[in-house]
Amino acid sequence: MEGAERVLAIVDRLRSAERVTVAELAERTGCSEMTVRRDLDRLAEEGVLRRVRGGAVSLLLRGEATPYAVRLRESVRAKRLIAERVGALVADGESVILDGGTTTLEVARVLARRRLTVVPLDLHAANVLGGAPQVTLLVPGGRTLPGALSFTGHLAETSLRALRVDTVVLGVCGLSPRDGVTAHDLAEVPVKQAAIAAAQRVVAVGDAAKFGRTGLGHVCPVTALDVLVTDAGAPRDAVAAIEGAGVTVHHV
Repeated sequence: MEGAERVLAIVDRLRSAERVTVAELAERTGCSEMTVRRDLDRLAEEGVLRRVRGGAVSLLLRGEATPYAVRLRESVRAKRLIAERVGALVADGESVILDGGTTTLEVARVLARRRLTVVPLDLHAANVLGGAPQVTLLVPGGRTLPGALSFTGHLAETSLRALRVDTVVLGVCGLSPRDGVTAHDLAEVPVKQAAIAAAQRVVAVGDAAKFGRTGLGHVCPVTALDVLVTDAGAPRDAVAAIEGAGVTVHHV
């Protein structure tokens, strides 16, 4: 396996087994035990697991978000295709609130080539957009969450309430016709809701894996969305139900 694929296979195994061994993972991934040990050491630094003699113990809890560093490796191609489609939906001169997350980070890289006013809701996107010559960058402030570096709290919410923008690009932790858009971290919920309230158009972005997840915090029903951009692997029945709620769905 390639490095990113191998790490994701290890993380997937950690979700189903509380404890794993180096020997087991080496056999599963077809790599040497030395390579697996290096992967486990890196994942331990990222807070995914705790190293023990001969293996590791999972620190991934059900219902919690996967650590940001791991999410950066997930569905990379789909996220890039989603970002390109979002870029095509945004016109030059628009004002855009860009939600936090790894999919929206790819969107930031696309929007950095455009003439826009952008309000990023995490520091990762702000760093990408900070050097873009045609982007007018507005940073809302607030407290940042570890890893994701997304803005939360009173300062972020108040800043967004003072704005009226053309589009919000909304990241999702979970998405379903029944539960709508959900987030794992409750601190992000009011910020996302303030961003939705400030925008004339809500464009949600999420790869197919987001349809199988439900976060603790409810952000909005699917009827609050105008557009959803997802990939071809999204479940057809869920997509049909979301389209039935009046949402325009783009597949990439």
